[in-house]
Amino acid sequence: MIRRLYDWVIRLAQHKNAIPAMGVVSFMESSFFPIPPDVMLVPMVLANREKAFRIALVCTICSVAGGLFGYAIGYYFFETLGAWVVKTYGLQAGLAAFRAGFTEYGTWFILIKGLTPIPYKLVTIASGAAHFDLFTFVWASILTRGLRFFLVAALLWKFGEPIRAFIEKRLTLLTWLFLFALIGGFVVVRYLF
Repeated sequence: MIRRLYDWVIRLAQHKNAIPAMGVVSFMESSFFPIPPDVMLVPMVLANREKAFRIALVCTICSVAGGLFGYAIGYYFFETLGAWVVKTYGLQAGLAAFRAGFTEYGTWFILIKGLTPIPYKLVTIASGAAHFDLFTFVWASILTRGLRFFLVAALLWKFGEPIRAFIEKRLTLLTWLFLFALIGGFVVVRYLF
């Protein structure tokens, strides 16, 4: 089943609307959607290595735009929509810790958490809820999200075929590791912050 899903995603990655679809996923992930854009970014770059940096740019721009939407949720609608997103993913404890630390370490939160499996939507909503400086939020988001997506794209561009062979040979194991990392990000936020 995982092999069929992988083959379907690779075919989808070659579709003419793949980049806009990945942009939508990237936007939504930064504010309310649970699945990171890497699920589409990796197979898209593997399928079209010559477009690796264009794909990373779209992913970055859409992620930052989605981050601004998450910021607006936290800033203007925290008591309604923001609280619902946080509660839906069980991130209440993590949000409380983020809000408390934003006064002193806000920029570092954005820079570090934007690179990790910790849900970025938590960072964006918490930034807005804490009324963190918008200019700093934007440049830190561009830096951290760009670094994340361009690093992945550069590695896949440079070592595409060996990485693709590695992924295809160990597809089931890597799928489980990805799921554990994704779930682990939520668990870390929920129980350690």
